[in-house]
Amino acid sequence: MKLGRVAGTVVSTINAPAFDGRTLLLCDLLDPAGKPAGGYLIAVDSVGAGAGETVLILDEGTSARQVLGAPGAPIRTVIVGIVDAVTGEESADEPVDASKAAKPRRSGRRRR
Repeated sequence: MKLGRVAGTVVSTINAPAFDGRTLLLCDLLDPAGKPAGGYLIAVDSVGAGAGETVLILDEGTSARQVLGAPGAPIRTVIVGIVDAVTGEESADEPVDASKAAKPRRSGRRRR
């Protein structure tokens, strides 16, 4: 699993049918301290994440397809969680509070 910050939405007019009705998000990769690690991933959103939010990314092909219930789909990467904070030895001295960098959350269902 990897940490990332949603930078925006990817729009494709021609794509595999497995992507119909799914949102693709461009995510910049982060290190455990919440700082840019270099690189990015395009991931299928399964949790309703929005721009600026810190997310947990599963980048393991078969596992990603299992999460989405799409065993034959050409999907490798999926967003599986929205991160509130990161703590531990590998993170910064202070816990990373992802909500400070994220947009305010709406109550109710988290679709955007």
